[in-house]
Amino acid sequence: MSFAHLHVHSEYSVLDGASKIKNLLKAAEKNGQPALALTDHGNMFGAKEFLDTAAKMKSPVKPIVGCEVYVAKGHRTEKKGREDQGSYHLILLAKNMQGYHNLIKMVSYGWIEGFYYKPRIDHELLEKYHEGIICSSACLGGEIPRAIMNGDIQRAEELALWYRSIFGDDYYLEIQRHKTEVPGADTSTFEKQERVNEVIFQIAAKYGIKVIATNDVHFVNKEDGPAHDRLICVSTNADYNDPKRMRYTQQEYLKSTEEMMEIFSDHPEVISNTLEIVDKIEPINLNSDPILPIFPLPEGFEDSNDYLHYLTYEGAKKRYGEDIPEGHRERLDFELATIKRMGFPDYFLIVQDFICAARNMGVWVGPGRGSAAGSAVAYCLTITDIDPIKYDLLFERFLNPDRISMPDIDIDFDDEGRYKVLKYVEDKYGKDHVSHVVTFGTMGTKSVIKDVGRIQSLPLQETDRLSKAVPKAITIEVDDNGEKKKKEVAPTIALCMEHVPEFKQAMESGNQTLIDTLVYSDKLEGTVRNTGVHACATIIGRGDLTDYIPISIATDKESGEDILVSQFEGTLIESAGMLKMDFLGLKTLSILRDAVENVRHSKGVEIDIFHIPIDDVKTYELFSRGDTVGVFQFESPGMQKWLKALQPSRFEDLIAMNALYRPGPMDYIPDFVDRKQGRQKIEY
Repeated sequence: MSFAHLHVHSEYSVLDGASKIKNLLKAAEKNGQPALALTDHGNMFGAKEFLDTAAKMKSPVKPIVGCEVYVAKGHRTEKKGREDQGSYHLILLAKNMQGYHNLIKMVSYGWIEGFYYKPRIDHELLEKYHEGIICSSACLGGEIPRAIMNGDIQRAEELALWYRSIFGDDYYLEIQRHKTEVPGADTSTFEKQERVNEVIFQIAAKYGIKVIATNDVHFVNKEDGPAHDRLICVSTNADYNDPKRMRYTQQEYLKSTEEMMEIFSDHPEVISNTLEIVDKIEPINLNSDPILPIFPLPEGFEDSNDYLHYLTYEGAKKRYGEDIPEGHRERLDFELATIKRMGFPDYFLIVQDFICAARNMGVWVGPGRGSAAGSAVAYCLTITDIDPIKYDLLFERFLNPDRISMPDIDIDFDDEGRYKVLKYVEDKYGKDHVSHVVTFGTMGTKSVIKDVGRIQSLPLQETDRLSKAVPKAITIEVDDNGEKKKKEVAPTIALCMEHVPEFKQAMESGNQTLIDTLVYSDKLEGTVRNTGVHACATIIGRGDLTDYIPISIATDKESGEDILVSQFEGTLIESAGMLKMDFLGLKTLSILRDAVENVRHSKGVEIDIFHIPIDDVKTYELFSRGDTVGVFQFESPGMQKWLKALQPSRFEDLIAMNALYRPGPMDYIPDFVDRKQGRQKIEY
């Protein structure tokens, strides 16, 4: 007989789970288990990473996407104060793609409509979105176990019947046994579980509902229990030595099949029933071709390709004159054909539309940068202000039909106007079509020492001393095809203990508090500590985003309002088919805008900085003096030194310096300067 863990928390159960997804899959494979579910608390942050990691590892373990949701005691929108803070746990697993879409709907609405201390769903959502979902009654925090512990057996039976009426044979009662012999660990949990389990078996027999065994996994290996114990202290801000603090049983690890069979030897069916669930699960693939928003076309146009062609050539007349040179036409036609073939006309229409709207609102827009500057279509649409034909820039670096990937245009707005542009996009496409992108903050080398030191009651001066002793980089020896080479790498606790004298001394000090701080800092380093919002990444969807990806909420720092935030982080968004754009707020643009406004106020002169001649002599004299403080990428002391040596006299000199002043080509700057000044012969 085999067994599958169907109640599992990763590090995305933030500050509660201490398991890396890859390590969970490895452990399940090592144990010979056929499947593994991921059921993080109230979120699906790790769902796509889970499936992608299993595919990349070519794991024989079937990944099951799920969530341990919080069920509100009443309606999800009710917020009655302290009495309404509590909620019940419930395990939901996606049986197929329909189940996945229903699961992301429920989890998203739990955040968008039901968030109150935690994201909460309710019975109404369960009724509406139950198709394709397998449900189990969860741990002691579940609705039925709570009713049993309260002595209300009738209520427990009513709930079991209600859930079965919704989910049918896909509803299971769930039991756990966390008997612990770990000194100081929680022993009361097992006693409660045994009382609850007895009644659950009675209800199961009475109404013909199957029972499954789970282990409420929060960490991978048994020996990880003490590290998880410290993580809970960090989460609750409790002193590790406080006898009244929250404690787990330390049995919440990914137990082997043999361990689970021994624990439930009196009820072997609860082990085999997990395999029945595994057999019901169909493979889920969250990768998708681009699902681009559809740009609303003006009257007279029925095809986005035709409208893009029209706008491009109208813009080309303004850029190149009414009589567009034949070579320019060939370039534009080639780009338009490529854009059409790759299915991206709406993308270009969307970008040109909000850039045009930004300018109409008085928001300053940057001239463009990155590979998008290689597109003549983008230039004609005024998405960029650099003529790629003049500077011989490659369109293929931006869009290449042989390498299918989403176009990526980084757009700079003045940092005060960025919010106006986002508001315009929300109003045009619908608030539910637009979201920001989640980020995950992890326990870094310095911060984890402070976190663990605090809960271990290590004196503050000691944690400060150790965190300050962490170097910027550590030099290690690596093997390069049989040759030993030295390489600088980012520091970790493990590397510090090996290479930094202060850490070596601490480990040999005999001070157990100090040693424990470093040992458990090492174990917890890199664990997700908090969520955030990406500074500029924005998703625009074809429809309501909850049709495609799970959504959470966060508070916007500028407006104080709730904003939608994807539950998948940036590197996974595009492979899920979503259009991600970077709306960057650039302070330099605000400075330029203010400078122009100041000149208008003080001198009565209107300056159009976008049409200042590019061969202005005084400007090159300024660069040659190194007077470049405040000029992006030209203001560092090193750059100022080389500008004085170079004496730039044309725009191409500045382009070359910008390209050369970075690691690698930096070594060639003296040669470049000598050749510019005629001291060295120019050779290619």
